[in-house]
Amino acid sequence: MQIIKENKKAIYGGVVTTLFTALGVFLLGRISGYEAKHLITASHEGMNMLCNTIILASATILTLLLTLLGISTGTESSLKKDHYYQVLDIAKFDTVLLVAALIMFQLFNIPITRANNVPLHWYSAVYWSSLLFSSILSGTMITVVLMLFRTISNIIHIAGLKKDHHLVSKEKRNNG
Repeated sequence: MQIIKENKKAIYGGVVTTLFTALGVFLLGRISGYEAKHLITASHEGMNMLCNTIILASATILTLLLTLLGISTGTESSLKKDHYYQVLDIAKFDTVLLVAALIMFQLFNIPITRANNVPLHWYSAVYWSSLLFSSILSGTMITVVLMLFRTISNIIHIAGLKKDHHLVSKEKRNNG
């Protein structure tokens, strides 16, 4: 896929983050359903905070992308389509992250630990799934931030420092 090829470093950063956090989780080893039930209760506040932080950050990033587009179109240089594809890639990843964090937030707020008819072995699956998905959310957030950093760095070089850049078209911009 083109999106993976163009954002290889950012995606590697996200994968490393996901693996690192998942490794920490899986070093805990096997736990019983009863222990998992208590761990779900104990981790509830932290999971909510993670989801809320990612939701807020993702929404802010989408808003800031609009500002970035305004700066991009306002530069004296004519930018190639590749720049706008970079911004679109960030928007795609960020939107998926926002939706996933919202879904996880909603699922994690189901009061499963207060239900009496849930089999005890389900708690382990719920606990491990929530930890796995929180690792994936964290890794995806790192990917979005690294992609955003790359795009902002390009704009700084083009608009601020007026450097020759591979994203600047050689054609003169028609201002009017």
